[in-house]
Amino acid sequence: MTKKMNVESFNLDHTQVKAPYVRLVSVIEGPHGDKIHKYDVRFCQPNQQHMEMPALHSMEHMLAEFIRNHMDGVIDVGPMGCQTGFYLTLLNHDDYLEVLSALEATLQDVLTATEVPAANETQCGWAASHSLAGAQALAREMLDRRAEWNQVFA
Repeated sequence: MTKKMNVESFNLDHTQVKAPYVRLVSVIEGPHGDKIHKYDVRFCQPNQQHMEMPALHSMEHMLAEFIRNHMDGVIDVGPMGCQTGFYLTLLNHDDYLEVLSALEATLQDVLTATEVPAANETQCGWAASHSLAGAQALAREMLDRRAEWNQVFA
């Protein structure tokens, strides 16, 4: 029997999930009633595929910048260390269908982008590591499988 871990994703059986998907990971309520919703936005099948760093890095910039055009309450979009997806963290936003819609619109924005936002030495800590084409390929793959986003387990 596996010991229960403090980190939610460490308790997730990664052999049972089927990417791509968008999964509500947790809802944390603050002392004043605010709620933080954390989503697992999985692009790649764990332990079988991963995003290459320049594409992942560009996708991170683009998701973080563009999703705010489609929804309020975005706290952060951060990459997973395993390079298979991103965490989307929202404040007081519990409408799963709106999250999916905003993500879809954001990925459409990625497809039509002509540059990666903030991909320069002034605004980015590793400006040389970007790939617009790589991010667009990831967006295209994710959008092509849009019907699967709400099915987490195989």
